[in-house]
Amino acid sequence: MSKTAAPAQLAADPSRWKALVFIALAQLMVVLDATIVNIALPSAQTDLDISDGNRQWVITAYALAFGGLLLFGGRIADKWGRKNAFVIGLIGFALASALGGAANGEAMMLGARALQGAFGALLAPAALSLLAVMFTDARERAKAFGIYGAIAGGGGAVGLILGGFLTEYLNWRWTFFVNIPFAIVAAVGAWLVIREPAGSRNRAPLDIPGVVLSTLGLVALVYGFTRAESEGWSDALTVGMFVGSAVLLAAFVLVESLVKSPLLPLRVLLERNRGGVYLSLGLAVIAMFGLFLFLTYYLQIVKGFSPVKTGFAFLPMIAGMILGSTQIGARLMTRVAPRLLMGPGFLVAAAGMLMLTQLEVGSSYPALILPAQLLLGLGMGTAFMPAMSLSTHGVNPADAGVASAMVNTSQQVGGAIGTALLNTIAASATTAYLADHAAEAAAGGAAGQLIQAQAMVEGYASAIWWAVGILVASAAIALTLINTGRPNMGGPVASGSAEGVDLKVPVIAH
Repeated sequence: MSKTAAPAQLAADPSRWKALVFIALAQLMVVLDATIVNIALPSAQTDLDISDGNRQWVITAYALAFGGLLLFGGRIADKWGRKNAFVIGLIGFALASALGGAANGEAMMLGARALQGAFGALLAPAALSLLAVMFTDARERAKAFGIYGAIAGGGGAVGLILGGFLTEYLNWRWTFFVNIPFAIVAAVGAWLVIREPAGSRNRAPLDIPGVVLSTLGLVALVYGFTRAESEGWSDALTVGMFVGSAVLLAAFVLVESLVKSPLLPLRVLLERNRGGVYLSLGLAVIAMFGLFLFLTYYLQIVKGFSPVKTGFAFLPMIAGMILGSTQIGARLMTRVAPRLLMGPGFLVAAAGMLMLTQLEVGSSYPALILPAQLLLGLGMGTAFMPAMSLSTHGVNPADAGVASAMVNTSQQVGGAIGTALLNTIAASATTAYLADHAAEAAAGGAAGQLIQAQAMVEGYASAIWWAVGILVASAAIALTLINTGRPNMGGPVASGSAEGVDLKVPVIAH
């Protein structure tokens, strides 16, 4: 195995802080896009005549393309050069955003979202690896990733509010068009400022079979969950999708164990601490992604909130995430073992989710939804901080990049599955409630509308109960599998490590 030069041996890039501005701007664009679309979705669904069964694909198409291609994007960045991949990712993301803003139907919208995800999968690993190679001093690296993470957290809040303003006072299409100036400025600035260290490319051949098998396997899995909503769990094609997914993903594992330059070296997954991080985070994000979708519809459709008011209504969750990550997780992660932050963090989030199972048509926002969001944010922020630091725990320096990408992949794929799975559960519960109250629903008028609203809320509550169980499972996995002690933060940066990635603040909304 070839050895790579330790980051500490590389001369510090004099333009590194300027480069950070444009890298952070690109990150802000991606985060804005994620949360803006959540707020704009009800309006876009109405204008483009997207069915309730397919609405989650506006979110899922992005998350699945991003998650499925993220590892491949990281390898492409290593092969083409991180600067080239970063600029191409920005330009492609801008073009896909323009396509989404101009969408005239469901197919065009879903295609644009998938393209955004694909170019985002090229952009994200290139941005992270650029920071890693440009900031060679451990203290500077920590500061750079801290700034990067703060923008990620703050960007989520800005996206929710900006999405509300754009949707309410202009048009939902501007939630896509707003990406274009961000991308142009970031691409031009990156092209002029970023200078990648010489000899840092990885010339290993691409694992095309691995890319094809993993992407098709994940698409089949999510489509199976989505189809179950409309056709039922026993439908032949639904079952076929699940079986096909299992076969494809098993073949992917087999290929990765045989090829010389695998897309995902299995040694990255088999270490118990990293495996525990990927699995617990993936499950936790399943719970969170579905919740964002449900709360958006509950607040706008059931409670009658405007898009702007809905955006502000999500701020307690974002504030909780930032607080939990920077003031609890970051302060305690050098003092206690990671599992003692991750396990309790997921349980606190589960407690917040448990409160939301009590949702009713007339539920009070200040009395129920606000404190539940705070608990969710605090718990997830506290858990995610040590989890990010463990994503490269004990990893071979040559695998540090793919290990960092894997933690993002687990979140994105978990989000894609979560949106589809929980939407399916909610829709099934809503249908069952309407069937049990068919006479009242058929009456029409105010009574009929009330039954319709109650049916929607019944569906949301049923799905949220599943989310509670998923978060408890995440806590159990973290407490069981993760056994490393508190990290030694005083040591030097290891060769090829991704130290500093642990300072990212999570934003759970694609």
